Parts: sequence; structure tokens; C-alpha cells
Amino acid sequence: MSQKMGLLGKKVGMTQIFTDDGEAVPVSVVQAGPCFVVGKRTVDRDGYSAVVVGFDERPKRHIRRAEAGSFKEGLKPQRVLREFRLEAKEVEAFTVGQTLALADVFKPGAPVDVIGTSKGKGFQGVIKMHHMKGMKNTHGTHEYFRHGGSIGCRLTPQKVHKGKRMSGHMGAERVTVQNLELVKIMAEENCLLIRGAIPGAPNDYVVVANAATRNEYKRKGVGKEETRSKNPLKASKKAAAGRG
Repeated sequence: MSQKMGLLGKKVGMTQIFTDDGEAVPVSVVQAGPCFVVGKRTVDRDGYSAVVVGFDERPKRHIRRAEAGSFKEGLKPQRVLREFRLEAKEVEAFTVGQTLALADVFKPGAPVDVIGTSKGKGFQGVIKMHHMKGMKNTHGTHEYFRHGGSIGCRLTPQKVHKGKRMSGHMGAERVTVQNLELVKIMAEENCLLIRGAIPGAPNDYVVVANAATRNEYKRKGVGKEETRSKNPLKASKKAAAGRG
């Protein structure tokens, strides 16, 4: 299963920028470089084709001998390694030790997928975890304001169903957010500005790859002509509001 090429990065935080038409765009800042090609996977040797990308330099004294075998001579050890499965022809275009530039992988305005680890929330109840309503805080209700309620069945099947929404550990999971707009590429700072929020806390590692399901970014409600309603009452209301 081939994927789209991407890079590794570190989430810096969030800010906002202004476009040429004055729109304030909330963006997440990702430091996605410098990334290096650490190795390649071939069909003849490994059974699949992929590119191994490394990010964030690591001191040699902190690596083990088994880890040192992943880095060729002249290539500095990296903290994070990820594989991007590509077609065999695409893998041949990369060389071990190559520095991947942002402009070689991404284009401004293109959709991207971001993979990261969500913030850990610890052990949480059903109200915060599953947005349950809870009991009424009125006369006659005692110690059941935030309880989960009944979880089992009676005679049949005499057990709790799998997947029952209950309290438990929340967050700290692998999360993928798809089809986000890559607003701007800051080549000198090795930073990407991505519209909207991405998973993880500041300084967490993320994977940014070209979108797997689409090649063009489209915002809902932008670029479409508004259809005029045949109802004269609605048309008059829009005209009164200055939208007709």
C-alpha cells in the first residue's frame, strides 16, 4: 500500500496570520526540518518499497550499538525515524544522506495530513469522555450527578457489551487529521504553517504528509454561488439584511 511523501516535524504552537484580503487565519506552526534520508526499503530485500526519514539530531553518546547500525558513515544520528511507503520508482529518486527541503515535498495551498499523539487527559469520567448528560441536580438525587448509570443486561446476554461507553483513560492516542490546508512554507526557518489545530502538545513530534484522499484543498462554502430561494419571504429577509 503506497502512501504520499511527507516529513517529520515538531509542533511549535499556534498563531494567526492575515491573508492579502484581510482574513485572519489560525495556523499551527510545525518545524519540519531539517529532515534526512536515513535509509531505503526495497522490494527485493524487504518485500516493500519505502523511504526512511530521520529528524532531530541526537548525540552519538546517547545511541546504542543496535541503533548505530541504522546510520551510515557521515550521517548524524536522529531521534525520530519514520518510513513513508512509496512506489519503487519514487524510492529510487532518493539517496541515503540526502537533506529533504520543504519545497521539494510540499506546495503552498495543498492539503496535508497530520499524524500525532493527542494530549493525555488521564482517567476521566463518562461526562467528559463521552459527553453524557448526567443526572439532574435536584431534590431526591444523591451522589449520582456524574455517574455512568447502568452498564449491564439482565438474563440475556448476562454480560456487558463490548465497546460500552464507560470511564477510562482519555487521550494519549495516535490521531490523524486529514485534509488541512498548508497555508505557507517558511523555507529559511524550516517551518510549515497549517490551517487549524493539529494533535499534540507543543514540542511533540508529528508527521506531516501530502493528503492521501485529495490533491486540492477546498473549503466548504467558498467558491460556490448562493442559490436564490424561490420563497419571496426568505428573499425579502435576505434583502433586508443586506445579503440579497
